[in-house]
Amino acid sequence: MPSHAPGRKYSKSPFLLLALLALGAKAGAAETASVPVHAERGNAAEEARPRLTLQPGAAKPGDPVLVTVSGVTAPPSGTLAGRALRFFPWGDGYLAITGLPVELTPGAARVTAMGPVTPGAPQVELTGSLDVVESGYPSRELRVAGKYVKPPASVRKRMAADRRAFAEAFAQDFSAPHFSRNFAWPREDRITAPYGDRRTFNGKLSSQHFGVDIDGDPGAPVQAANDGTVVMARNNYAAGNTVLLHHGAGLYTAYFHLSRIDVKPGEVVKQGQLLGKVGSTGRVTGPHLHWGVKVDGLWVDGASLLKLDFFPHLPPSVARGGNADLGTP
Repeated sequence: MPSHAPGRKYSKSPFLLLALLALGAKAGAAETASVPVHAERGNAAEEARPRLTLQPGAAKPGDPVLVTVSGVTAPPSGTLAGRALRFFPWGDGYLAITGLPVELTPGAARVTAMGPVTPGAPQVELTGSLDVVESGYPSRELRVAGKYVKPPASVRKRMAADRRAFAEAFAQDFSAPHFSRNFAWPREDRITAPYGDRRTFNGKLSSQHFGVDIDGDPGAPVQAANDGTVVMARNNYAAGNTVLLHHGAGLYTAYFHLSRIDVKPGEVVKQGQLLGKVGSTGRVTGPHLHWGVKVDGLWVDGASLLKLDFFPHLPPSVARGGNADLGTP
């Protein structure tokens, strides 16, 4: 991971076109047919066939993944690495946003999707695999004050209330995404701790870091990574002053340790809108922004989210919103 958040540099993530197995209902038995991986451009019959694509084509445990199905007439059902996918209409097909569990073993992760080609027709099944690569997450040993390792008994009731508040915030109804451009960094500065960083505190307690820590002076602005709705704006014991945004489709972004909160629950915000200021509230040793991304119930790598193109059918300037990068605060 670079030491500076690359808010102004975007690159298309690779797409993986998977093999298709079409299931027929002939004499009660399933009949399969394959589709070439690279259909010739201009061949309308080939382009109209159902197909499934993954973005990216290879991912590490803890990465977000986009699964797209086209050529079917209803939202498909499917799975990736055994986890159910939730599809919604998107472009000329259907999209599911999911993530790979951080503990997933590297190798080939099976992906499936099923949907009808025409209304009332038997469903076709699309199958393939995602290349799951080694994560390479670093390990660090930290020496910190005892209060950062084991919170005092006096705050346990407050921590229980925090857990209930987070659970409620993350229980929003499933809907199509609320955004119309790709994601951008909430602020640009040095990355002090990447996602997946494995930590040992005082040689005893081990944990894993499920966010990206971005450096910043106290009071530096923190902006929305994309359009969304504020589903939490409160102080929590560990996360400090916290803002959670729901972006639709089970996708959330989190902003921890703020010195000040500038939005309210229920407020609809736009990408780049001020959410609050960098601080050191909660269980931290210094000022920074902990930026988290949660999708389909899993904390995933925000840096990997920024590489995903949700609008491959649009020109880059439109998909990125022209000047969608936030600029250096």
